[in-house]
Formats: sequence, C-alpha cells, structure tokens
Amino acid sequence: MAITAAQINELRKTTGAGMLDCKKALEEVDGNMEQAVDYLRKKGLAAASKKAGRAATEGMVATALSADGKKGVLVEINSETDFVAKNDKFQDFVKQVAEHVLQKDPADMDALLAQAFAGDAAKTVQTLLTEAIAVIGENMQIRRFASFSVAGNGMVGSYIHAGGKIGVLVEAGFDGAADERLAACLRDVAMHVAAASPSYLQRSEVPSDVLEREKEIYRDKARQTGKPDNIIEKILEGQVNKFYGDICLVEQAFVKDPDKSVQKYLDETGKALGGAITLKRFTKFVLGEGLEKKESDFAAEVAAAAGL
Repeated sequence: MAITAAQINELRKTTGAGMLDCKKALEEVDGNMEQAVDYLRKKGLAAASKKAGRAATEGMVATALSADGKKGVLVEINSETDFVAKNDKFQDFVKQVAEHVLQKDPADMDALLAQAFAGDAAKTVQTLLTEAIAVIGENMQIRRFASFSVAGNGMVGSYIHAGGKIGVLVEAGFDGAADERLAACLRDVAMHVAAASPSYLQRSEVPSDVLEREKEIYRDKARQTGKPDNIIEKILEGQVNKFYGDICLVEQAFVKDPDKSVQKYLDETGKALGGAITLKRFTKFVLGEGLEKKESDFAAEVAAAAGL
C-alpha cells in the first residue's frame, strides 16, 4: 500500500525516529501504525511505545477535597483561549463546579448538567454554564470529572500543577490514626504521579498482552546481538523488572528522593505514623489530553487581516 506523508509524520512524532526510518517501518508493516512503532523499537530507533502529547486545548483542571480528606474530586473545564483560562471569572466558575461535584456526587456528565446547582438550587449546572458563557464571552465545556471517596482511616490526596494544566487524585487506605502527615504524604504521591506519569498502580494491573508485547521486543533486540536463548531469558528478566519500575506507581523511583521507591516512601511514612499505608488507585487529568488543538498559522492570519 502507498504510505502517505501524514502517516510518516505521525510515526515520527510518536517515536522520535527519522523520516526515512519511519517510511521504511510503515512500508514493512503495510501502514499499520502500532506494528511500525514496534518495528522501530526492535531496531533501537524508537525510545517509547506511545506518544507523549502536549495539552491540546485551553482551560483548567481543578480539585476539591472534603474537610476530613475522605473525599476528593477532579474536574476539567475547557475554554477556547488561554487568555480566558486565566480570567478570574472563569477560574471561579471552575472552582464552583468542582465544589458542586464534591457535594452532589453526580453519576455521570449528563447527571451533572441536569442537577440543581449546589450554590443556587434555582438553576441547574447547565444553566450555570450557559450563563458563564454569556458573561465571559467564549464557548466553554465541562469535559470530565472524577471522584474518589474512602471509609475508615483512609484519605484522598490531590495535587494541581502549573495553575491547572495537570491534576491528580490518589486514594489510600490506612490502618492507623490518620492526621495531617498522611495528607502531606498523599499530596507528595499525587505530585509524583503528575511528574512521573505511571500507567498502572502495581504489577498485577499490567495486562498480559502489554507485558508479552514488551517481552517480545526485548527478545528480538537481544537476538540481533547473537546471544544464546538461555542468556536472552536472563536478560529478559532484568528488562521486565525495569519495565515494571518505569510504569508501575509503587515501583517508580520517588521524585523527591530517587534513592527510594514510592512503596519505600509509603512504608517509611506509615511506620512513622503507626500504621500501613496502602495505595488503592490514582487518576491524572492533563488539560486537553486527547483533544485536537486547532493549529494556527500566524503569518497567514496577519496576511488575511491585511487583505493580502
């Protein structure tokens, strides 16, 4: 099949490999993008298996936590421009929606928009959004939300980075008497998630097909060096452990102290608090993640404005 320039460019952005290498990879696998990524990785020409995309639209991610730390929410609300995202009225609106989600616990986005607004039962959240759009003068969208809550002595921690570009929630169980030190610990872990972007909490969550795909890539790369199978399998064990250390939260090197893992940090903190801290889950919102951003040609815009 004919390989297009758009396919080559997409693969180049995904892998960081050269244009000619990307073209050859696509030709070898008849244009299959995922197989082309694997082909380049096996050749040592691609450093990663997935694209690390930048935020694709403007707006803000915000969090709200209950006073006792037992519940926390994340919300993402999009605007058309960064100028509006920095507007006090827009930011107040985002915080109001986050507080509403914390208090009213909607089941999904449709339920959220239909709910009576926590701050004024005479209007729905949809009405609040419509009024905010009219006042601010730019289209906005309540895109998504997440909500964590715990029972017992567990807590929810949160972290917001870069004024709302990234938001994280983490949930943990605890079998001791929780206090502000546990809250600080979970905020540190949430900050770590924002920086290190783990894909899974622990090894047991990694799908078998994902693991087998990585093993096959490691095997192929090792075979190209001419090593015998028994040596390859020993090498494979170390590579798999490194893979887990890269993608599993509890095994990652803790960003505030890379000499210890996140699990080690939790164990040490739990010991100091007189109990065991057990991470249950986490979620991370990156502003505009997965949305297409409208690209702008500044020179063309100036020319059009000037009537050229």
